[in-house]
Amino acid sequence: MGAQIVWFRRDLRVRDHPALVAAATAGEVLPVFIVDPAFVGAGTARAAALRTALAALSTATEDALVVREGAPEQVLRELVDEVGADAVHISGESTPGGRRRDARVEQALDVPLVATGTPYAVSPGRVRKADGSPFRVFTPFSRAWLAHGWRAPAELPDAVRWLRGIEGEPLPAVPETEAELSWAAEDTALERWAAFLDGPIDDYDEHRDRPDLDGTSRLSIALKLGTVHPRTLLADLDRIAPRRSKAAQRSLKRFQAEIAWREFYADVLWHHPRSAWRDFGDQLRGMAYDEPGEGFEAWCEGRTGFPFVDAGMRQLSSQGWMHNRVRMVTASFLTKDLHVWWVHGARFFQEQLADGDLASNSHGWQWTAGTGTDAAPYFRVFNPVVQGQRYDPDGEYVRRWVPELRHIAGAAVHEPWKVADGCAQGYPERILDHAVERQEALDRLAAVKG
Repeated sequence: MGAQIVWFRRDLRVRDHPALVAAATAGEVLPVFIVDPAFVGAGTARAAALRTALAALSTATEDALVVREGAPEQVLRELVDEVGADAVHISGESTPGGRRRDARVEQALDVPLVATGTPYAVSPGRVRKADGSPFRVFTPFSRAWLAHGWRAPAELPDAVRWLRGIEGEPLPAVPETEAELSWAAEDTALERWAAFLDGPIDDYDEHRDRPDLDGTSRLSIALKLGTVHPRTLLADLDRIAPRRSKAAQRSLKRFQAEIAWREFYADVLWHHPRSAWRDFGDQLRGMAYDEPGEGFEAWCEGRTGFPFVDAGMRQLSSQGWMHNRVRMVTASFLTKDLHVWWVHGARFFQEQLADGDLASNSHGWQWTAGTGTDAAPYFRVFNPVVQGQRYDPDGEYVRRWVPELRHIAGAAVHEPWKVADGCAQGYPERILDHAVERQEALDRLAAVKG
């Protein structure tokens, strides 16, 4: 049996890796990662997370991992000749750009490009209605997704024969970052998951919307990089469910539903690739939007004068991550208060987020903007003050990320303009009047609806 190349992309792990299992069963395995300059050159936290995951993968493959930079078709063609490979193994890709890239690679190679598995529990495009058409709404999709089910985690052979000694390049160097990126690596991500299952997940349904609490798994970066497969998480949820209380089981189901949302958005993108950067629906066709200007810059930099929004944007800048509730609030502020088309915000998030998943990011933005599948009604405009008071009731989240407001105790931090010395430490005044801009958003909606 000849050498087998495994080209790692969104699957930087060795456990539960069907493509790696297929390669290891067929012969010696050369693990390869091809540096995409566009990816590495994005946000600092994103690049650092990639490097963390690659360093762990190199260790897991007994230092056999070969890192090279260049066009994938050229790099792989050279490696196939260099090691006499019989095939190149990959996890199937579902994003528009990834599918085009893989088609180019397959055409350029003289050996098979073998796709086994995907980064999802159920491959995008597989769950369909009875008539064969794709789902456009989450709830019926989630029911069909559950009914379809998924395979058990893939078991790696006892001893993988790694092909070592092939020359590569150093892992991409990135600037230091304050982000917590240890969870980007396979072993530490699984340790985080085990700790989460050991109690905190029982309160997930209650705490998941609280950015001031450590109430989520924080595994979105690991899922983005593929250092953990969602099928592994789902198998663990099924394993522990019988031993949990009914209340805890509700939390397990809620967590499972969040995985289903990720799979739904990947499915939507599979069937509607243009929805990555275009409105999925036409319900707001003709909507008047403002061009990004000074307000957009203030939003990006976390200086809008609305503490909950600014805390989220500063967390994004520092960690390359933001709590999901705050993502919705900051997205609503950009689209409904600043009247900027969601694509501008989605591109900024995609560049900054270490967990920047194209399908989830773009369609999550459209949910808030009112142009997506299960779009929130456009007239549902999040009040940034009320959202902060509700989901950060003691103001701990805001004080952590907005140091200019740490002198304000309790929930008063969400309305510093009502405190005598609220903005005395340099916090900016509000850049707009939310009530006025909410009405403006509703007026623009009325004009579209005629």
